[in-house]
Amino acid sequence: MLSKVIIANRGEIALRILRACRELGIRTVAVHSSADRDLKHVRLADESVCIGPAPANQSYLNIPAIISAAEVTDAVAIHPGYGFLSENADFAEQVERSGFIFIGPRPETIRLMGDKVSAISAMRAAGVPCVPGSNGTLGEDDQENARVAREIGYPVIIKAAGGGGGRGMRVVHSEAALHSAILLTRSEAGAAFGNDQVYMEKYLENPRHIEFQVLADTQGNAIHLGERDCSMQRRHQKVIEEAPAPNLSKTLRNKIGERCAQACREIGYRGAGTFEFLYENGEFYFIEMNTRVQVEHPVTELVTGIDIVREQLLIAAGEPLGYEQKDVRFHGHAIECRINAEDPNNFMPSPGLISLYHAPGGPGVRVDTHIYSGYRVPPYYDSMIGKLITHGETRESAMARMRTALDEMIIDGIKTNIPLHQSLLEDTSFQTGGTNIHYLEKKLGL
Repeated sequence: MLSKVIIANRGEIALRILRACRELGIRTVAVHSSADRDLKHVRLADESVCIGPAPANQSYLNIPAIISAAEVTDAVAIHPGYGFLSENADFAEQVERSGFIFIGPRPETIRLMGDKVSAISAMRAAGVPCVPGSNGTLGEDDQENARVAREIGYPVIIKAAGGGGGRGMRVVHSEAALHSAILLTRSEAGAAFGNDQVYMEKYLENPRHIEFQVLADTQGNAIHLGERDCSMQRRHQKVIEEAPAPNLSKTLRNKIGERCAQACREIGYRGAGTFEFLYENGEFYFIEMNTRVQVEHPVTELVTGIDIVREQLLIAAGEPLGYEQKDVRFHGHAIECRINAEDPNNFMPSPGLISLYHAPGGPGVRVDTHIYSGYRVPPYYDSMIGKLITHGETRESAMARMRTALDEMIIDGIKTNIPLHQSLLEDTSFQTGGTNIHYLEKKLGL
């Protein structure tokens, strides 16, 4: 077992990792910025090291500082959580070259799946269904690019090969707009990702966003833990997630899930990962793979009973998976609401002092958060301050418990998006299930 782990993150995921480490008897080191010395996991960790000032590029993105912290504390492994350096292949490589264990995939796997073009090629080879597209990056030949677009059929979407998080994308509805769209996306991609390569795909107009959770060990074993529906989004950022996906057949779930697990075996994947798909008219289309633990992993944990973060630690320690596919059982339904420190009307961040915090409770209620009464939300990082998750025998019971939990949750002193979640839980289309990725923005008039 790993003896000591650096938690190279902050907030709720850092606390989540600490709890999993404690359960396994692993000592922890919390690395933090000067603004985060009062975070709950920093107070609870066996050791803590300040790695820089508040700005992320001087602390949580400071690779030498994180590796130095591992050296001076005699840690053996580094868990990157999500965001920050979690999908940075160079970081993973430097961690391993420095003699530490990176709790995640191998650097070459992160690079393969981080480039959307190479990822799609690998998935096509593994038999995973993909969106019709250019099958590679676009060149400088305008006529050839126009021919590819006509073959795919308008509308098409131009995407940055190194993009992610909803950035580096442009929808094109006609050939007249194609050339300028490619040039603009190239320019944006080069500035944002240091890679100006772009590719083209068919633009699906009313898809759902459904993703599959996988686990793979270092012995060549891989399983899937079913799917999550993450279609309730605003500007490509997920707001509510649930498992299983409403109105999806067990046969289709098993078919796509097994293809994802097989793809993991073929590319030599290691650790936890998520295959993201667009789903429209009964067909799945691969869009990308996230080579890390997801924000929304708790809904999968609640319907399967499998602790995904614990499995990450065991896999990193060289242990084989403790489950075969036949051991994975799905029970009930789970829903997660992301709780953000933001104005629910205009979505502007709302940092500040939390004067009073009260967590909801009751059967089937889970709260993943790092906040407490007297905690000051800093203005430097993502606005998410927690996740509220409910589980029930049915989707209806999970929703009923979520309504009660949202009503019970008290966060005074700052604004939060709890009112938005309360309105969505009363929305008829959400209650029916199966809304597409554009539904929330249309509802909000964005």
